[in-house]
Amino acid sequence: MIPRIKEVVPQEDYKLLITFDSGEKVLYDVAEDIEDISEFSVLKTEYGLFKHFQLDESRTVIYWNDWVDLPSDTLLEYGSKITN
Repeated sequence: MIPRIKEVVPQEDYKLLITFDSGEKVLYDVAEDIEDISEFSVLKTEYGLFKHFQLDESRTVIYWNDWVDLPSDTLLEYGSKITN
């Protein structure tokens, strides 16, 4: 089953704190993607864009524009798990 995103809170240094419907939480470092994936560089060069993300209707993808998005399964797999 594809994990659904409940909440996304942008953090400093291009990180996202993500809570899933399952209750799991991860901290995902987008800075690594900005360095490794050319399409993501716009998140650093366009002032304020990083904090202007959206969730798709299914709540399984965070996106900024037509070229920059992150699917929920990637976020869950590669994000740092947060334990309460």
